[in-house]
Amino acid sequence: MTEENQRRVVSVIVVNEASVLSRITDLFSGRGYNITSLTVAPIPESKYSRLTIVTAGSVRVIEQITKQLHKLIPVLRVYEHEDMVEKEMAMIKLPISENLSDINTLCEAYNGKIVNAGENTIIAMVADEPKRIDNFLKAIKRYNPKEIVRSGAVALER
Repeated sequence: MTEENQRRVVSVIVVNEASVLSRITDLFSGRGYNITSLTVAPIPESKYSRLTIVTAGSVRVIEQITKQLHKLIPVLRVYEHEDMVEKEMAMIKLPISENLSDINTLCEAYNGKIVNAGENTIIAMVADEPKRIDNFLKAIKRYNPKEIVRSGAVALER
């Protein structure tokens, strides 16, 4: 990857109120930067939410965006650095006719397991680093997945 296209993870703590998400995404789109992944969830027992934004850009551009984020009234804190623990989740619907033992073993290698079984399908879930999720999704293809749902990244600074 070139300097201009490096993957960046930005974590933003905001007051949980209407239109905050819109204002933050407007900052990115207004500068022509795509958000690859966006995860938002309330912080337990508080009036705040955490946004985890994955994008690509140069250090200079991300610094500019984080400075602009700090100017928004509901933003309390912005983190953008390399020292984060990052995870992502994927759920996969597979035919029940596939080898359940092999699927479960593969899922366990990626911090996952079979989480639901129905009459015709099973649903497996894995949670790991984004690159490892990519590898898992390549490996699970041999079991003929019917549907794949992938979450956005969540990250916590160390």
